[in-house]
Amino acid sequence: MRRSERGSAVVDFVMILVVLLPLFAALLQLALVLHVRNTLSSAAAEGARRAAVSGATMEDGRAKTIEQIVGTVNERYADGVSIAPADVGGSPGYRVTVTASVPVLGLGGPAIDVTVSGNAIIESP
Repeated sequence: MRRSERGSAVVDFVMILVVLLPLFAALLQLALVLHVRNTLSSAAAEGARRAAVSGATMEDGRAKTIEQIVGTVNERYADGVSIAPADVGGSPGYRVTVTASVPVLGLGGPAIDVTVSGNAIIESP
């Protein structure tokens, strides 16, 4: 006598779903963290370039960095923006550093601290 295989597809589907769903969620979260990190890095570099333009101030660079962050991701990531004079390859310049907490589980859960920076050489008048 042969057993019925009725309902076995449902069991197979659930077993596969248990493995694939967390994997998909982890990949999605990794993409979110990398997007935020890359956005902060780009904003820091843009802010450093703005501060290094002839006639600009460090506050101009800081404001540009915050503008870039707020325009792309959430404004809470713009709290840890700092700018300071720096030696960039032997030339005077500016370094903009952005420190933010990026959530690891969803948009709310525990977070990791991410620190990125951007440098630019000061233009000569």
